[in-house]
Amino acid sequence: MSVKTNTLLLLIFGMQLLGCSSQIQDKSPQKIPVYAWLGGPGEATDAEILANFTDLKSKGIDVLMYNGGQAPTTYARVGKIAKSAGLGFEAWVPTMVQSIRPELKPEWYAVNGKGESAYDKPAYVDHYHFLCPGRPEVQKYLGNMYSKIASVEEVDAIHLDYIRFPDVILARGLWDKYGLVMDKEYPAYDYCYCNVCTTNFKVQTGIDITKVEDPSQVAEWKQFRYDLITQMVENLTKVVHRKGKRINAAVFPGPNSIAKKLVRQEWDKWSLDAFFPMNYNDFYLENTKWIGTVTKEAVESVHNKKPIISGLFICPNPAKKKLEPDPENHGLLPEELEAAIQQSMQNGATGICLFTPDRMTEAHWKVFEKAIYKNYN
Repeated sequence: MSVKTNTLLLLIFGMQLLGCSSQIQDKSPQKIPVYAWLGGPGEATDAEILANFTDLKSKGIDVLMYNGGQAPTTYARVGKIAKSAGLGFEAWVPTMVQSIRPELKPEWYAVNGKGESAYDKPAYVDHYHFLCPGRPEVQKYLGNMYSKIASVEEVDAIHLDYIRFPDVILARGLWDKYGLVMDKEYPAYDYCYCNVCTTNFKVQTGIDITKVEDPSQVAEWKQFRYDLITQMVENLTKVVHRKGKRINAAVFPGPNSIAKKLVRQEWDKWSLDAFFPMNYNDFYLENTKWIGTVTKEAVESVHNKKPIISGLFICPNPAKKKLEPDPENHGLLPEELEAAIQQSMQNGATGICLFTPDRMTEAHWKVFEKAIYKNYN
């Protein structure tokens, strides 16, 4: 056999090996992207933060949605640590909910259908101090705040939260907790009826909503509130993009099935870079299959053009879930976690986000470790 023949055979054999190698690689499991909502830093030292972040990275977390208040210096400090641990770092900062402080004027807060202000009479819980999105002063304040945080080099993106009105209707699983039957929209939970909103609405439509017997039946009034939130998002998107950063948001499921009806979020019209639907099935008295249903709705609502990250709510104490009266201490059991991930990914999600890694038990992590490396396609 000639040298040329030997060379040719070796070349063919080498190509076959490469082909086999490629096939093996193609069949290897691909890790799904995993995000996690996390707050801090509190009194934690840099060493303690690094140890926690390194542990989360080793367990499969890729990106932190980190809530560290509004001080840019906090995000610079914690962001450096996150990057050293190999994690992506996004600033998770509430939008319309803002605690009472001197720089925020009382008249900036939203007003309900009874004329009560979220400044001193917040709905449901003490921290529900919602600002009015229709006020230029509020838009300027929030724009400046997010601009400063987005300027931090270590911040990869801004993650909006509470970018909505208060829940005009609570998720069904929360009714008992608050002793309410929310079979329709009630004035005490319907926002915003401040003089700026009602005046602008009248100028825009000719309708004096304060004179309408049942405002919930006025489609234009619903759309007006949807648009107020949308306009706020668009303003903030421009602010953050000018800093060269991405922007996304935690949103209610839907948008049509839940988000629009419960919190006035018409988020399929927002120009964000990604969406994180909070697919907390227990809040809606649903199982893990429901997560797939709302994930599919979300993906289709943005025409599969924007990433949809499925937010999963974790049960912190699985053994006591059945005895726990507060649904906010419910969530996915370890034996439900893989199904929730599967439903999310098979219905078009780009990844998942945990609320929160601190709620994950050892049993959760064992399931999680295998589930994030499976091919759900």
